[in-house]
Amino acid sequence: MEIVEVGPRDGLQNEKTLLSTEVKVEYITRSIAAGVRRIEAVAFAHPARVPQMADAEEVLAAVPRPAGVSYIGLVLNRRGLDRALASAGVDEVNYVLVATDEFSQRNQGMSTAASLAQWDEVAAGARAAGLRATLTVAAAFGCPFTGEVSAEHVAGLVAAVRTRPDEICLADTIGVGVPRQVAELVPAVRAVAPGVALRAHFHNTRNTGYANALAALDYGVSALDASTGGIGGCPFAPAATGNIATEDLAYLLARSDIDTGVRLDRLADTGTWIANQLDVTAPAMLGRAGPFPPA
Repeated sequence: MEIVEVGPRDGLQNEKTLLSTEVKVEYITRSIAAGVRRIEAVAFAHPARVPQMADAEEVLAAVPRPAGVSYIGLVLNRRGLDRALASAGVDEVNYVLVATDEFSQRNQGMSTAASLAQWDEVAAGARAAGLRATLTVAAAFGCPFTGEVSAEHVAGLVAAVRTRPDEICLADTIGVGVPRQVAELVPAVRAVAPGVALRAHFHNTRNTGYANALAALDYGVSALDASTGGIGGCPFAPAATGNIATEDLAYLLARSDIDTGVRLDRLADTGTWIANQLDVTAPAMLGRAGPFPPA
């Protein structure tokens, strides 16, 4: 199972403390030292709306470049892609398609249909630059404004995509999902996008994130997002809390005899460190309980 570290983007974007570029780079460097190889490092969002991501270009210019590490930049529109391409620092782009109109308007200033149409332009631009392109369907398990989101609705959006993504990420943006939804949603999306790699993104708002991660594993999802320290959330979703914690997810998988290639002790240390930088209590448990068995 591949773990995609999203703490430097999704983790930091909802925190009140604005960290320096140097601290963000240290967070990424520590993740690499722990064995993480795919990192969502930045978001190319409007600085006034997401000030925590205002230094995206500076972060990418300063991060280490060891072989085998892939940096992901999140983009919300064509302008975001242009910034990503101009930075010359990303290996992949992650485009967000919100499953409901009201949330899409709040998050990206456009309807879901308009965002879906723009995906084709973003995907074409990314491909022309030799970048991998992921399509993330946000609020795929439920919306804070309009409520339930059905698996049929999400599958319909994916079926309407004209440009095939390299990967589809199904995101429980506000942490309302349960394993039953995973069991419905993953096969429904696979049926309309056969052969496309599937990734999942869970928040632990209602303490169901780790159960959902195991369910996603059972249904053949090949990558899981997580945030070291369990920090973060969405600034445009009321009461959204952090992602499942990378160190706790890695512990769960390791104890289930599933290899992730990461170091639990280093992840736990990093989770404690980033919480101290933010002056918050990390939701992650591993750093407080200690790894067992020894990493």
